[in-house]
Amino acid sequence: MIRSLFRLLAYIALSLAIIAAVLDAARSVGASHLIMTSLRDSWQSISASSLALAEASIRTHIYPILWDPIMLWVLETPTFIVFALLAFLLYAMGYRRQNRVGRFAAR
Repeated sequence: MIRSLFRLLAYIALSLAIIAAVLDAARSVGASHLIMTSLRDSWQSISASSLALAEASIRTHIYPILWDPIMLWVLETPTFIVFALLAFLLYAMGYRRQNRVGRFAAR
């Protein structure tokens, strides 16, 4: 059951990565140069208050040093890369190895 949930979340993250990549490609074609929207810009355009809330809660509750080097680096990464990596990690957690015992396998 948990593996199915991880795979579902991976597919959702992959679809978000594809949507973000298509949006960046359309903007790049329109501007005639490469445009990659950072996660911060995407998050800011969707919900600026939740970005401020996330920053405040990470700085106060989790660890203040975590925000400056790590979260700022993640927020400056292009959106499609962040969601593609998230999709890969979620799919890897939900992946089920195939049983190798079969007709031609050594037992």
